[in-house]
Amino acid sequence: MARKTYNEKLHNANGLPKIEDLTGKPEAIARLGGTKMLVAPPLQYNELMSLIPKGQVITIDRIRTMLAVRAGADVTCPLTAGIFANICAHASAERDNDKIPYWRTLKTKGELNEKYPDGIDGQKALLEAEGHTVTQKGKRYFVEGYEEKLADLASL
Repeated sequence: MARKTYNEKLHNANGLPKIEDLTGKPEAIARLGGTKMLVAPPLQYNELMSLIPKGQVITIDRIRTMLAVRAGADVTCPLTAGIFANICAHASAERDNDKIPYWRTLKTKGELNEKYPDGIDGQKALLEAEGHTVTQKGKRYFVEGYEEKLADLASL
């Protein structure tokens, strides 16, 4: 069986969205901060990632919060969020049209995502081309002053 493309993965909702009830899982509730956890499909991440304007950035945490609010959940699954943001980025890179500015979606605290197409160097080049300054801290890379450049998802 042939391996699925990222675009096939992007469009495979696989029964999502769904809201998981974490009641009875006190460790999960304490770690995640609620009893209702949304598992959103990749296309919902793609939709929000596509809205971020040039010169602005967003963190995956903020996207997770917006998706949870929209769904009436307390939190969005952090594991699938990272996987699905990566799928969105690679699916965009596969396409000739309808590309999204995935490089504007950062990890927590403004960190670059080494799993995006062309790795850190690729994301860094795209961000710097838009006027952002990327700094290295140890082995990790961050957008300097990203907090002041965060897009307001509610207004997009």
